[in-house]
Amino acid sequence: MLTYIKESIEELRNNVTLPSRAESSNLMVVVAVFSILFALATWGVDTVFSKLVRLYFDNVLN
Repeated sequence: MLTYIKESIEELRNNVTLPSRAESSNLMVVVAVFSILFALATWGVDTVFSKLVRLYFDNVLN
């Protein structure tokens, strides 16, 4: 386990490059926009299904 941790730290130091601050900001905006769009799409589908289920049960029970 100790060898694995040492090798992981070594790999992080030598092989991983972090994006620039500008690139990180751009990626953050992209993630935020897609998260908002996905949340709105989920809300929309949930609302439609909720209304369909309510309509179905109102017609079945009446």
